[in-house]
Amino acid sequence: MAEARGDDAIAVVAAAQTQVRNDTVDHPFRQDSDFYYLTGFEEPDAILVMTTRERKTTLFVRPSDPKSEIWDGARAGIDGAKANFGADEAFNLAELDANLVKLLQNQHRLYYRIGRNRSLDARVLAAIERGRMRGRSPHHFPSEIVDPGVVLHEQRLFKSEDDLVKMRKAAAITAEAHVRAMAMARPGMNEAEIEGMFLETFRRRGAKRAAYQPIVGSGPNTTVLHYIENGRMMEEGDLLLIDAGAEYEYFASDVTRTFPVSGTFSREQRALYEVVLEAQLESIAACRAGTPIDAVHDRAVEVVTRGLVRLGLLSGEPEKLIAEEKYKPFFMHRSNHWLGMDVHDVGGYFVGAKVRPLEPGMVLTVEPGVYISKNFTNVPPEWRGIGIRIEDDVAITEREPEVLTGAIPKSVDDVERACRG
Repeated sequence: MAEARGDDAIAVVAAAQTQVRNDTVDHPFRQDSDFYYLTGFEEPDAILVMTTRERKTTLFVRPSDPKSEIWDGARAGIDGAKANFGADEAFNLAELDANLVKLLQNQHRLYYRIGRNRSLDARVLAAIERGRMRGRSPHHFPSEIVDPGVVLHEQRLFKSEDDLVKMRKAAAITAEAHVRAMAMARPGMNEAEIEGMFLETFRRRGAKRAAYQPIVGSGPNTTVLHYIENGRMMEEGDLLLIDAGAEYEYFASDVTRTFPVSGTFSREQRALYEVVLEAQLESIAACRAGTPIDAVHDRAVEVVTRGLVRLGLLSGEPEKLIAEEKYKPFFMHRSNHWLGMDVHDVGGYFVGAKVRPLEPGMVLTVEPGVYISKNFTNVPPEWRGIGIRIEDDVAITEREPEVLTGAIPKSVDDVERACRG
């Protein structure tokens, strides 16, 4: 990031803060992705300051406190911030205000995200104002404030080989859980049991957390895109849609598989599944360097629409149906997003006014779906209550796309075989 900021620039980046759940209990802490990307530091409330002219990194951290550490565990403290996290200088958080003016002086541009932490906003702006009020002084202070994401999120969009190693590990952990789910799901089992198995697998394999709240929806719940109650009893003939991925060392996996809990697709389930699978495979094949990202989704829309016409669920010319968005009651979401440290990762989808072309180092999801609510009366009853999504994580390379999650069964025969254990 330092090279991109230019001379006479300073960046101030805040760590995440603990969030109170109730009384003396906090929500589980996860570091801010930008802050972790720059520091590897996992404690809350810290402040990172980076300057380009001096190429200096300063961390403001919670001080060592033996009494607090009895309750909450060890802190890095000032010495640890320098010894273990590459800080050139480190101070207690209480010393931030006293040092900010000095750090900000003679900097032309400040990279800082306004609005996320109002208390810190006030302290940073007050430091600039204090510096400017010093009267006749040879020093100047920032006249521009720029969101650091302008630079930082472009960097995060392109994964290094080390990043990809972590994403492959997250994918491998996720794959184990999805394969286990296919083998263990049975009528009479609760969705919650499957969710619990995923979380157990993630932790046992070294992933601290799920990358997002798992979706484990059976029967009619397969048609609810963000169903997270995960509490229904599965029944004979149900499909089970699982959208769940591990986060390994702050890098996410995002996978969806849909399979029959009884082990065999019904005629209608199989027909719709094959449409979605064809759309997904065609979309993955389109994931080539130079292809606009929207073209990947457009390919999925085309294949799904033609499939719905073939099955008699839509009537008309596919091109006209697409132009009039007649497919949207069945396929209402985009089928791609960036993936990385966040499950919906940072990075622009446009360059100027043009759709962004894919480039080596980018990672995206490919996740077409078809959803027919049990209340959707425009189709015959045998099609209602079926929801299918198939999602993989795809890395763009100089040649063929790399499907990071390709080890998870998804052909009809492979899925049914996995369901039989």
